[in-house]
Amino acid sequence: MIQISGKPLDLQTLESEYPRSGPEWPILEAMSSSRENYGYASLDQLRFELKMRMATVKAARELDQSDMDFAIFRKSRCNPAYWSRTDNGGFVLKNGVRPSEAIRDIYLNGSQYATECATAMLIVFYKAVLDVVPDALFDRMFPEIELMDWRHVDPLFRNVGLMRSSGDFFAGDRRYFMNPDVNPETPEWQGENVIVLGPDSYNRHGIGIHKGATMIRELNKNRVGGAEQSAYLLDRAGRPDYTKIWEMLQTYHP
Repeated sequence: MIQISGKPLDLQTLESEYPRSGPEWPILEAMSSSRENYGYASLDQLRFELKMRMATVKAARELDQSDMDFAIFRKSRCNPAYWSRTDNGGFVLKNGVRPSEAIRDIYLNGSQYATECATAMLIVFYKAVLDVVPDALFDRMFPEIELMDWRHVDPLFRNVGLMRSSGDFFAGDRRYFMNPDVNPETPEWQGENVIVLGPDSYNRHGIGIHKGATMIRELNKNRVGGAEQSAYLLDRAGRPDYTKIWEMLQTYHP
């Protein structure tokens, strides 16, 4: 159920704004029919979440086309004009560099970057925020950025890393394909961080955009000899703190 200021939302009131053929409608329809309560202070707050979700899908697709390579952390690389590479393979924003320019550079000069899929997920969510808020606000929100894994994450993205059990999954969510019997010689195939692009459509850095069955098939190629348990998709989702980001945007004064 979707509630606006505590009152159920009639989806028909939004059909002219979000056509049934559009990418936002499946999200609205799934939220509306869910047993979960999706509550918003206003319609504008709901609109903002939908905008963020669409921006996340767009950022994931654009990163897939950016020429950024997949690499395990010990072989990662980044543009030294914007980032310092840490000993463990992460990227730390350099002093004096605008965060907005540094994130945008990953998309403009992707061939200078290589990293694992967890880092790619963070890049996607940073870019999604950058695409919906002014650069100056983005720079204020994220004065320090470290790109690596979920141990090095801004509070606004903490729930992206934690992931929570859910019966509902929407475009723009982070999900995870688990490979419990991974071959220890290829630990990078222990699972796949993915961005949900739409119904049974997922983007994983290094593999590209595929259906769930394809993701599972690729993981199953990298299991230990004699393995019997297939890879599978966890029933969990990771989402940014949309409410907090929206509130920061409302109080922003350039």
